[in-house]
Amino acid sequence: MLPAASEHGLPSTSTPAPTAATIVLAGATGGLGLLIAHHLRRRGATVRALVRPGSGRKAETESLRMQGVEVMETNFNSAADLTRACAGATCVVSALSGLRDSIVDTQTRLLEAAVAAGVPRFIPSDFSADFTTLPEGSNRNFDLRREFQRRLDAAPIRATSILNGMFMDLLKGQAPLVQPGIRRIVYWGDADQPLDFTTMVDTADFTAAAALDTNTPRYLRVAGEVASIRELGAEASAAFGQPFKLLRVGGLGFLAGMIKVTRALAPAENEVFPPWQGMQYMHNMLSGQAKLAEPLDNARYPDIRYTQIRELLAQAI
Repeated sequence: MLPAASEHGLPSTSTPAPTAATIVLAGATGGLGLLIAHHLRRRGATVRALVRPGSGRKAETESLRMQGVEVMETNFNSAADLTRACAGATCVVSALSGLRDSIVDTQTRLLEAAVAAGVPRFIPSDFSADFTTLPEGSNRNFDLRREFQRRLDAAPIRATSILNGMFMDLLKGQAPLVQPGIRRIVYWGDADQPLDFTTMVDTADFTAAAALDTNTPRYLRVAGEVASIRELGAEASAAFGQPFKLLRVGGLGFLAGMIKVTRALAPAENEVFPPWQGMQYMHNMLSGQAKLAEPLDNARYPDIRYTQIRELLAQAI
């Protein structure tokens, strides 16, 4: 399989932030946000988590407080509130999830507040395959991220997007690729197309390191493991101790047709991840259009040990 670590052994170019660095984190009560907060605290950062009014007593919020995170109830529709919340921060990290109101509108207000408060750096809620190379209309959620990207690139602030491929965790059931019940790897297109996978935990750890790194480039690309469908079959066979065969459902054109039919029959346009949205993501990856450019940036933070596909699948047994 393809190597996950990048930069071919070159020394890290990262610059750690001062130990007193304050990181403002939006979307901290979501699955990824909670993990980012944990890894920021583990790395010694002061973390200020912005939560919506009325969220202060939720279990997720209490979990943040127990980790030593400062929880600040903030009106995300108020420029003044957001600017006060960003004051004194060295970096704003967004782990917001949703559709236009979150990815474009709320993130834009958060960005403007960060600029107004004089925050030097901003990490948007991208955390995905490389949407920068995709044609408009090929993925609804990626279109929203590109729209915000244009606003971010025009703002007077240093931005860094974390691109991590697909969350490897989805291979345990949510993504249709690995089917333990029938011992098959289901796919469309080319079985040898390289695919990028990173667990949510590893993505969060990498993001925390990047938030405390004062010298990050515009994009950081990380993949815990790069594997083709064929290699995924070998990893599944090793993890489950039984042979997995490949099941090619059809070509990418057939998958594109399935997406159109599914979206027409069950549009669910107000859902963040309706079935057709997941299918769009699969098409983007299997086509190679969303493949992360190499060399990857795994080696930038050498203390991170990346979970491998075989390890993750073995946990599902």
